[in-house]
Amino acid sequence: MIPAIHTSHHAITHGKYRISACPRALPCGRFAAQVSVASGQGSASTARIMSFINEFATHEDAASYSLAQGLDWVHRTASTH
Repeated sequence: MIPAIHTSHHAITHGKYRISACPRALPCGRFAAQVSVASGQGSASTARIMSFINEFATHEDAASYSLAQGLDWVHRTASTH
């Protein structure tokens, strides 16, 4: 069974994971890509934050890259378990 993917502006829910893009503005006017991959609820929740060295011209480009990398991490993690 393939879990459903639900999307919002800069977040994806994929199975038990919530993948959230967290782009940040750089002093030079470009954007850095960051992503949070969280699972669980309440005191049993965990989150992994990943930052990338790539710089992007727009907030949207950084967010798209972040979501793609987070989704790739979830797929790789799920395939090893």
